[in-house]
Amino acid sequence: MATGFVIDASALLAYFQGEPGSAAVQTALSAKSVMSIVNYAEVLTRLGQSGGDPATIHRELTDQGLFGGLLDVVPLTEEDAVTVAKLRHSTRAHGLSLGDRACLATGLRFCLPVITADRTWVAVQVGVEVQLIRP
Repeated sequence: MATGFVIDASALLAYFQGEPGSAAVQTALSAKSVMSIVNYAEVLTRLGQSGGDPATIHRELTDQGLFGGLLDVVPLTEEDAVTVAKLRHSTRAHGLSLGDRACLATGLRFCLPVITADRTWVAVQVGVEVQLIRP
């Protein structure tokens, strides 16, 4: 069971790229955190755009102990799908994507704070704590 955080794709990508806020992501990774499968797909997509093969990247991250070790990738449930759809109304004005809402829904399900690099999320009030990885 997760005890730490729900990590957004933007936060994990910032960590991989050594951007400001990486230390906050490292702390979250050491606290038994989770990421939704949708957000993991976002990470693989972005890393793949840099020229890597998503299947190879997945295998390497798993072999390094990131996925299945430091970070659990969790599926979305039918209830999560309903939550994602409901969040559309309250997040539309802030431009949150389906992936963003999947991350928030995961935070709601696990009753965990969400960490992100996306400043827009701070203005969203949906019942889950949002923490920015950098000021």
